[in-house]
Amino acid sequence: MPEVSIARDIAAPAETVWSLVADITRMGEWSPESQGGSWQKGATKAVTGARFKGTNANGKKSWSTDCEITACEPGRTFEFVVRAGPFAIATWRYDFTPTDTGCHVTETWTDNRGGLAKFLGKFASGVADRESHNRTGMEQTLAALASVAVAE
Repeated sequence: MPEVSIARDIAAPAETVWSLVADITRMGEWSPESQGGSWQKGATKAVTGARFKGTNANGKKSWSTDCEITACEPGRTFEFVVRAGPFAIATWRYDFTPTDTGCHVTETWTDNRGGLAKFLGKFASGVADRESHNRTGMEQTLAALASVAVAE
């Protein structure tokens, strides 16, 4: 399974940055593709097992996904798996390490798609090279997240 990781130092405490990432309703503030999420099935905050619907857009294309939080340790880790209907799509993981000046954040995307989901994904999202597209988007996400986190 292809995987992309991007890391960045952010001049804000790990707990602050984690709380921003774990508030899935705000993801659209820093991600170029995610428009944010909405809690599902009675969930109201980030805890392991909580589910949310992610809304995404790329140009004129838009789509939603079903997500479940699979790792959730405040100030340290936030991870969720993404599905689109019957298809496994991806795992997104954020790891936070405190530093003397704030924290070190690593964002990792793991491609969980099978052949059919990869083929259909090109049409649904308008993205043929998901690895390169996500690498660029993740760099933009962490840069924007850093700006927001420092201001919080």
